[in-house]
Amino acid sequence: MKSKLDPTIFYLLALFAVAVIAFSIFIPDIFWSVSNFQSMASQIPVLGILTLAMALPMLTGGINLSIIAGMNACSLIIAYFITQYTGISWLFIAILLSLCCALAIGLLNGTLITIIRVSPILATLGTMTLINGINILVTNGSTIANFPETMLSINASTFLWIPLPILIFLFLAGLIWFFLEKTAMGKAVYFIGNNEKATYYSGINTKKVLIWVYVISSILCVFAAILMMSKLNSAKASYGDSYLLISILATVLGGINPDGGKGKLLGIMLALVLLQVIESGLNMLGISSYITMILWGSLLLFFIFLQKNRLFRLTQ
Repeated sequence: MKSKLDPTIFYLLALFAVAVIAFSIFIPDIFWSVSNFQSMASQIPVLGILTLAMALPMLTGGINLSIIAGMNACSLIIAYFITQYTGISWLFIAILLSLCCALAIGLLNGTLITIIRVSPILATLGTMTLINGINILVTNGSTIANFPETMLSINASTFLWIPLPILIFLFLAGLIWFFLEKTAMGKAVYFIGNNEKATYYSGINTKKVLIWVYVISSILCVFAAILMMSKLNSAKASYGDSYLLISILATVLGGINPDGGKGKLLGIMLALVLLQVIESGLNMLGISSYITMILWGSLLLFFIFLQKNRLFRLTQ
């Protein structure tokens, strides 16, 4: 019996083919240049890790709007220590403290959602606003810059000619794939997304699973913070604001059902590449960033419609 191609993968491959053909016609020399591919490769890791952080809660039927604020909080903690103190030991201390910060954010989100029963969108919106306020208050909205070479070398390093940030992203993606596909808790994530009450009555500790989901989501933001710092050589409370919408878009575009319970990592990876190709091509064509945002919103609505329509047909 032949296996059918996932409709999401089909749509992504079709859009990818259209985008590549269009940019190959209008800007062939620039689009197929080495510098363009290097630029795209440098953009994908941070956004990719943030998309993983967004995808996990969405698989449970939730969402995590605090990923950007959490990433900036972690980056500011690391930035403060490595600019005030020298030595590799201080870098490890700073990363450890940022992990503690991410753990606290994840526990706060998980507690609000599972214990107090606040809806995920309101709970994470509240923590996002709280963390943003703290970030701005502590730094007065200023930038912390000029990091030591140890931090900057992360972005500049390669292994077998592959940039280290790409390898870090692929490693984390592999861990998330293993967690979702090969562990009991990962299977429970899908069960909760399909029907949380039924999952609870089947004997699974849904509160524990959900808390772990939001903790892992927050911890992923630490890695995004480190890669962003290494790339930009600075940290600020307002960095990465546009990544929130794009991470949601990449998640939905990749086949994650906004209501939870459905979605695979392959779709997310394809969606990330597609979005980066489109964004790079539009930038090289000189298209306004506002028009790009309109396109992202339109794509998000279109794919939500496709998913809902497909689910409707399946229930008939």
